[in-house]
Amino acid sequence: MAWALKLPLADEVIESGLVQDFDASLSGIGQELGAGAYSMSDVLALPIFKQEESNLPPDSDNKILPFQYVLCAATSPAVKLHDETLTYLNQGQSYEIRMLDNRKMGELPEITGKMVKSIIRVVFHDRRLQYTEHQQLEGWRWNRPGDRILDLDIPMSVGIVDPRANPTQLNTVEFLWDPSKRTSAFIQVHCISTEFTMRKHGGEKGVPFRIQIDTFKENEAGEYTEHLHSASCQIKVFKPKGADRKQKTDREKMEKRAPQEKEKYQPSYETTILTECSPWPEVTYVNNSPSPGFGSTHNSFPVTEGNGSPNHQPEPVAQVADSLVKLLQKTNRRHFSANNLLPTATPQESQQWLHRNRFSPFCRLFTNFSGSDLLKLTREDVIQICGPADGIRLFNALKGRVVRPRLTIYVCQESQHAREQQHKHENGDGTGNTFFVYHAIYLEELTAVELTEKIAQLFNISPRQISQIFKQGPTGIHVLVSDEMIQNFQDEVCFVLDTMKAETSDGYHIILK
Repeated sequence: MAWALKLPLADEVIESGLVQDFDASLSGIGQELGAGAYSMSDVLALPIFKQEESNLPPDSDNKILPFQYVLCAATSPAVKLHDETLTYLNQGQSYEIRMLDNRKMGELPEITGKMVKSIIRVVFHDRRLQYTEHQQLEGWRWNRPGDRILDLDIPMSVGIVDPRANPTQLNTVEFLWDPSKRTSAFIQVHCISTEFTMRKHGGEKGVPFRIQIDTFKENEAGEYTEHLHSASCQIKVFKPKGADRKQKTDREKMEKRAPQEKEKYQPSYETTILTECSPWPEVTYVNNSPSPGFGSTHNSFPVTEGNGSPNHQPEPVAQVADSLVKLLQKTNRRHFSANNLLPTATPQESQQWLHRNRFSPFCRLFTNFSGSDLLKLTREDVIQICGPADGIRLFNALKGRVVRPRLTIYVCQESQHAREQQHKHENGDGTGNTFFVYHAIYLEELTAVELTEKIAQLFNISPRQISQIFKQGPTGIHVLVSDEMIQNFQDEVCFVLDTMKAETSDGYHIILK
C-alpha cells in the first residue's frame, strides 16, 4: 500500500497497459472465430461434449431414470455427430433387448420384488408417415394377411412373464418382468423399410422406424398403468442379410473419407442404447379376450388398431363396440340360421356375423363382403387371407361344419296320463295309442354334473332341484348314475324320465328307465 501511495502515476500506467493487453487478447479471439477456423456446432458435437450433455441432470431433481434398454445390434458408422444413432436390422432375425435395472440404492422401493410391465412398439420415425400411420399399417395388413410386424421370440427370451400380442396391434408386444432378475426380450421385425416408400421403382431408400419401450408399474387396482420410463431408438429394416451388407458398405465408405471428414461422424458401437423419450399416448382398447400364444400364427390378440402415433389417434374401440352391441340388438336376425351365415346377408350383417363368431380382427378385411361373397371363398382363399389357424376356423364356420357331440341321448318325461295309458295297454284295456315325445341331450364332458345341468335346462328347472339321478336296473333296482356309467352309455340311447320326491330335501330324484 505504501508503494502505491508513493508511485500513483506508475499505478495508472500499469492499469492502462493491462486494459490494452486484455482488449488485444479479446480482439485476437474474435479474429480467430471470425475467420471460420472453428464451428461452434462442430465443437459442441464432439463426443466429449455429447457425453457431458447426456449426463446432464434432468430438469427436475426428482426425475428418476430407473431402467436402461440395450438393443444388441451395431449402430451405423455413417451418422453425423449431432444426429441420432441409426441401427440396421434384418427382417425376421431375432435381436436381443436387454432390460436393465438402473435404479440407485433406495430409489423406487415400491417396485422392489414386484413385476413391471413393458410394451415394445415398432412405429414410424418420419412425421409424414405418422400422420397416415393407421392407413399405412392397414395396407400392410392387407398385403401380408396373417403376418405381424413385431413378434417376440419366446424360446430365446429370458425372464419375461405372460407375453401377449394383440392381433389387431400388429406392431406391439407386451410382457411382465422382474427388474431384480436378468431379463432379455428377443424381438423379430417382419416388415422392411422399403415397403412404406412412396414410389417403388427399385433402388429407393427405405423409411426409418423407431423401437419404443414403455414401462409401467402396478397400481392399487392391480393394473399396470402408472408410467415409469420410456426410451426409443431409430432403426431401418432390410431383407435377410441386407443389414449386414449395408453396415459393411457404410464402413467401407467411412474408411475412404479423409481423417478430417471422419471426425464429423460417430463411431460404430456394438450395441444400441435406447434414449429417453416421451411415453406413447394412451388409447382406449377393448381387451376382453386373452392373447394367444406366440407359437401359433399371430392372427390374434385383443379390436381396434392400437398403431396410432402421437399425431394420429385411432378411434376408441369402446365406442365402436357399444354401437355394435346396440345395432345387434336392433337388427333383424332373418339372415342368420342358428350360427350359419346365409347368402342373403348384407355386408353390414356379414360384419355382425364375424363379430359374433370371434373373427373381429378380420372385419376390416371383409368390410364390403356380403354373405354371398364370403361363402364363395375357397379354403385356400381364406387361409391365405387369415392365416392357417384362423383361416381353417373361418372356413369351417362359413360352411356350417358342426362338431359332433361325444354322446347323444334321447329322453322324455313320463306323465301320469302316460302311465295310465300304458297301464291300460298292458292289461289289454287300451287301444295302444300311447305317444311319447323325446328330446335330444348332447353331452361333451360325459359327467353326471353335465347330465344334471342338461336335464334341468331341458325342463326349465334349477339344477339344485335335482338331488340324484338313478338308472333303473334289473328287477327294478335304482343304480346311481356316475361319470363312469355315462361314459359307457351307448350313443343315441333312449330313456323315459320319472321323478321321485327326495326324502331329506325339497328336491327330486330323476330315474332313467
